[in-house]
Amino acid sequence: MPNKLAVGILGATGIVGQRFIQMLEGHPWFEVAWLAASDRSEGRAYAEASRWKLKTAIPAAVAKMKVSPAKPDGAPKIIFVALDASIAREMEPQFAEAGCAVISNSSALRMQSDVPLVIPEVNGDHIALIEKQSWRAKSRGYVVTNPNCSAIGLVLALAPLHHAFTLEKVMAVTMQAVSGAGYPGVASLDILGNVIPYISNEEEKMEEETQKLLGTLIGSRIDPAPFAMSAQCNRVAVEDGHTESIAIRLQKKATAEEIIAAWNGFRPEPQQLRLPSAPAQPIVYMTAPDRPQPRFDCDAGAGMATSVGRLRKCNVLDWKFTVLSHNTIRGAAGAAVLNAELLKAKGYFG
Repeated sequence: MPNKLAVGILGATGIVGQRFIQMLEGHPWFEVAWLAASDRSEGRAYAEASRWKLKTAIPAAVAKMKVSPAKPDGAPKIIFVALDASIAREMEPQFAEAGCAVISNSSALRMQSDVPLVIPEVNGDHIALIEKQSWRAKSRGYVVTNPNCSAIGLVLALAPLHHAFTLEKVMAVTMQAVSGAGYPGVASLDILGNVIPYISNEEEKMEEETQKLLGTLIGSRIDPAPFAMSAQCNRVAVEDGHTESIAIRLQKKATAEEIIAAWNGFRPEPQQLRLPSAPAQPIVYMTAPDRPQPRFDCDAGAGMATSVGRLRKCNVLDWKFTVLSHNTIRGAAGAAVLNAELLKAKGYFG
């Protein structure tokens, strides 16, 4: 397919790596041409090296593809990263130094001051930070990241409210799916019939990333959004879909009708550009009193939309509502693919 751009996947055998492969099958702009994983997978056919856990079959061409060493030599110039942070922290700079566009789902460099943390519907202008990276000056390579799976659905729901009414306080309590822990993830005897009120570093990531995402680009830095933010994160026995109970205080008072109109009318740049992975409606407001629910609603917009419901008055802050997003699609691989589409549309793959 000569008109498509060759892409590689670092960490291709894990759950997020598998999602990348699934989402890139038949993509109009990108074609998977290179896969890399741990040393034990190197040199093996992908179908043999991976324990495929998704409901769709491994694409035939990918199944036969040999897993390459996780080194820049011979890799395409566009690399998706699905690695643990400890490994990504070493590898991402190596690939950027070698001139690669590194589009990462890892948390390793998200909060680095010159690395854009991007949701295209919210802060696509932050990709300009690329030009401040030392790799860009040396080799034209760079790193762009997407947020944590718990932050991305929340920020999509908050962004139109922050723009219209200005957030003062945000309280978030999450109920996070087990797929967010990767494979094999949480032991069944730990999670079945149980709620685990702790996910390592999750609350800190959610709070910091939300403020960076909704912050303002000023020259070569991001001024974090100044509202107060508190998160409590829990692991629950749900396969896919992070549910979040949110309460907010607004600087400018708003009615329920105004808030719902802000959500329903949200059509930012990716929708205007009609990027291939952008959902036509990025925020779906649900009027039923018991929705959204992961079993029924996490696949909204092919897993790329955020579902919101149960908007009601809050006796402590102003308003409270429920948010749901698909954690391995919108919260991981799909977020990175959409970032890559925005980069292409803006000419960063030239």
